[in-house]
Amino acid sequence: MTTQNRSDSYNGDMSRRVEMHTAAMDWQASPSGTVWRKRLHRVGPAESGQVTSIVRYDKSSKFPAHPHPDGEEILVLEGVFSDEHGNWPAGTYLLHPEGFTHAPFSEQGCILFVKLRQYSGEGRSYVTVDTNAMAWEQSVVQGIEQKTLYRDPNFQDSTELERWAAGVDVGTLSYAGGVEIFVLQGEIEDERGRYQQGAWLRLPPGDQHRPGSANGCELYIKRDAVASLLSESV
Repeated sequence: MTTQNRSDSYNGDMSRRVEMHTAAMDWQASPSGTVWRKRLHRVGPAESGQVTSIVRYDKSSKFPAHPHPDGEEILVLEGVFSDEHGNWPAGTYLLHPEGFTHAPFSEQGCILFVKLRQYSGEGRSYVTVDTNAMAWEQSVVQGIEQKTLYRDPNFQDSTELERWAAGVDVGTLSYAGGVEIFVLQGEIEDERGRYQQGAWLRLPPGDQHRPGSANGCELYIKRDAVASLLSESV
């Protein structure tokens, strides 16, 4: 389900569930001409609002130096993403706090999962995590392992990678602060549908579902952040 409101924001009503299947979406050009995106959600101006996107850098792509008001989150899905602070291969997780500035580029090209202007608040740390070097840890649910990417007691939101064993039964899950799920590998299903690699789901605060994975999967999961996002209803 995709919604579009009168101000041309996309999936901007945070009270509604959203499902996006990015494998079936076309790439759209950014102003740079060598960076492309598939926008999953936007509230606010076209190039400066709150945005969740899949972003593709062509080989030798670059952006001029720019700040990140309200922060930025990046998970490198393919290739190598770079800026003056380092080279970040697939599996790298980055959290850029309020006011962070960089000039990103990619020599060989890359694909990223990106969230812009969704990390306001003083005191957030600059985070770089090589998820490939992290060990999987058992979660509170048997059959689910996790890697914690971001958790700070001063902020409500948290971000994890989760690896679900084939046939795991998690029961009914409820999300007081909402949840975003991005399928990195495999497939999940719930009572409303099936979601293959590249699918992105956003469940609003208070929603629930009963997800499962017949053959196992790996997921990016952000909890308790939806309630804090800007919202525009149709």
